Amino acid sequence: MIKGIGIDVVDLARFTRQVERTPGLVPRLFAPGERGLPVHSLAARFAAKEALIKALGDSAGATWQEMEIVNDPHGNPEFKLSGAAATALADRGIGRVHVTMTHDAGVACAFVVAEGEQ
Repeated sequence: MIKGIGIDVVDLARFTRQVERTPGLVPRLFAPGERGLPVHSLAARFAAKEALIKALGDSAGATWQEMEIVNDPHGNPEFKLSGAAATALADRGIGRVHVTMTHDAGVACAFVVAEGEQ
């Protein structure tokens, strides 16, 4: 059963300017394993985290680092959740989160589907 959906779009030029202007932004928004990625990949991950918050209905006190995007063995993105983010899913009866991300033509976009039992 679908418990929530979320989508987010990020303007790559604007995101790049923000990252360049604010040196502390990347460490605040991304887990250590995400930080060395190209800016377009970071923008897509930021969109995915925003989309997850929308699917949940709120951030439930989770920090950005608790919503890490990793790749499964096939290279597909998936969330690695910890702390308050993991607790929020459990509290809402969400057992699986699907995520897809893309970047092209100056934008990054992500779509999230939160799935659980009745």
